[in-house]
Amino acid sequence: MSDDEPRPIVVGVDGSAAGAAALRWAAEEARQHDCPIDAVSVWHMDYGVMMSPGPAVSGLDPASIEAANRSVLDAATADLDDVVVRRILIEGDVKKLLVEMSRGARMLVVGNRGHSAAVELLLGSVSAYCVHHAVCPVVVIKESS
Repeated sequence: MSDDEPRPIVVGVDGSAAGAAALRWAAEEARQHDCPIDAVSVWHMDYGVMMSPGPAVSGLDPASIEAANRSVLDAATADLDDVVVRRILIEGDVKKLLVEMSRGARMLVVGNRGHSAAVELLLGSVSAYCVHHAVCPVVVIKESS
């Protein structure tokens, strides 16, 4: 990215209502700041499931999972024709990859599904991780109830 290029707003896209709200919020900000959006969808293959004994479950191959996530990303960003959107689909750890994408970003926008405290404790929160580790401002959009 050159010094003249506006820094993008990075937004996590996961197909959830909170993710859709985060994308809408990011699009409005992008319009106001005349900057692009990097719509990032991160998928992860659970190779432990793939290597378990027994017959393989249909549709759990990496290509199918990647294609499904591509469809979610494309559908989520389909109506954003008045903003420059770069669709980024990548495999890996969502928390770490969003933080990596925050380098050079104007801001990072993520949705928060509002899991219970027990789920957050066991699984961790993507939004909390990003707030603590991103190198740009982070906006967390709560899922509307």
